[in-house]
Amino acid sequence: MMKKMFFLYNAHAGKGQICGKLNSIIDMFTKSGYLVTAYPTQCALDGYDKVCGADGLYDIIVCSGGDGTLNEVISAIMTHRSKKPPVGYIPAGSTNDFAATLGISRNMQRAAGQIAKGVPFACDIGRMNGRHFNYVTAFGLFTDVSYKTPQNMKNMLGHQAYLFESLKSFSKIKGYRLKIYCNDMEISGSYIYGMVSNSFSVGGMKGIAGRDVLLDDGLFEVTLVKEPVTPHELQQVVAGIFSKSQNSPMVERFRTSRIVVESEESVAWTVDGENADEHQRVEISVVKSAVEIVVDSSQLERISSK
Repeated sequence: MMKKMFFLYNAHAGKGQICGKLNSIIDMFTKSGYLVTAYPTQCALDGYDKVCGADGLYDIIVCSGGDGTLNEVISAIMTHRSKKPPVGYIPAGSTNDFAATLGISRNMQRAAGQIAKGVPFACDIGRMNGRHFNYVTAFGLFTDVSYKTPQNMKNMLGHQAYLFESLKSFSKIKGYRLKIYCNDMEISGSYIYGMVSNSFSVGGMKGIAGRDVLLDDGLFEVTLVKEPVTPHELQQVVAGIFSKSQNSPMVERFRTSRIVVESEESVAWTVDGENADEHQRVEISVVKSAVEIVVDSSQLERISSK
């Protein structure tokens, strides 16, 4: 008996490449023993709604789109009451940080082949004030770049579009007075940027979250950037984020399974590059090994703690 696959895709992600490759991808899945139901998402959160309604109906859920599309699918699977099906991902966005971390090919047919022949990997998932995220939640400088960058600019320039939009943010550096509770310690100060992540790269920048990242260890990486007051401190911020040593008194890094962030004013947050509203109190936790994502077996040693 053929296994049932629900394949939803965002036809507008990236440069719409998926549209010219649908036949070959679906044919590959069919030859691999799947009965495929394909669905093009129509608007924001459409993928979330459709996967929520597919609880218990499919053996695997496959999606194609950017990080936002994958976030919708995994967030919906986290609501399933029956056994959660594994997720296959064919990246089609401009940056695709999480796909790169998982070792998923940017070539769509190869990514489909990895799904057809791959193995399920039980990946940690984050939860921020009840909202799930795949690999990053963040606030402050640069965090609004992804959803403020026009889609046509992303399509034309790719990762360069993010860099171009980011340059505009330098003139708007703003610090937030925060209290942070984590790992039996309390931290307070003024910060221009913070993120809790589970990825080798964020915003297309590799290594920004630190080294030795594992995706199933029950811990996420925390990166906090203090507000620079002098030009020298600004140089220390840049060194702490972008240099190979990453040593800087202006950048704090640690790992945790739970963190609470409180602020004197409302702070805008993002999850997986999408707007997540403003909050004065944020509680972030890790749901260990929550969702199985299909990866090439050759990637397991690199991303797994086992």
